[in-house]
Amino acid sequence: MSETVTSAPPAPLTVMTVNIHKGFTTFNRKFILPELRDAVRKVGADVVFLQEVLGTHEEHGKKFDGWPEAPHYEFLAHDIWPQFAYGRNMVYPKGHHGNAVMSKFPIVHYQNHDVSLAGPEKRGLLHCVLRVPGHPMDVHVICVHLGLAESHREHQLQQLCVMVRSEVPENAPLIVAGDFNDWRRRAHDVLWRDAGLREIFVTAYGESAKTFPAAFPMLSLDRIYVRNCSVHLPVVLPRKPWSRLSDHAPLVAEIHL
Repeated sequence: MSETVTSAPPAPLTVMTVNIHKGFTTFNRKFILPELRDAVRKVGADVVFLQEVLGTHEEHGKKFDGWPEAPHYEFLAHDIWPQFAYGRNMVYPKGHHGNAVMSKFPIVHYQNHDVSLAGPEKRGLLHCVLRVPGHPMDVHVICVHLGLAESHREHQLQQLCVMVRSEVPENAPLIVAGDFNDWRRRAHDVLWRDAGLREIFVTAYGESAKTFPAAFPMLSLDRIYVRNCSVHLPVVLPRKPWSRLSDHAPLVAEIHL
């Protein structure tokens, strides 16, 4: 008599998203990147979506104690996330910042899409393709930071939908996370209608999470949207210590592929 061997389903992914405000506290009063790194590591996420990450700044390293020699995304990823990708969005005379993804799994491809419109704001969509052991299909993740003006966000959301339709296979797991600046909550309908994406807090609790300002969250700016995967108990991380580390409260979720 032969036994039927069934393979175990792939382990879920823990994902986290947070706008780190270039490693400074609110109003740039204090440089706290080392403290923030410790806090991010304690979460134990497999994939971390970061917004407002400094790639380099020629002057800050001379003024602030604890300033790392490496780009901030490398400093944050060191020894924990062997794979990382950075999308440079805002460039200025002394440096640049943008979005980053840190991953415990191989990043087999990444591309940063410039979705900036006319004006001083520079925004991007960082698309990474992850190879997750035990899963037959690559996992697509997109780190998002949209504009402050609603007209800009409307255009950028459409660019995101076009990108999803053209670059992500219809049956591939997809996670889109970041700072949407969408305080009027217009993105939910657009992303569902045009890209098949569902926001995980809306699905779990009926409304998106309030994340800004972190000390007294009133606005729903940060989001995690998914397609072709499910989510278990998404959470907003508590005010302590996060309200000291960023003006945005981080979101964390367990994603089942």
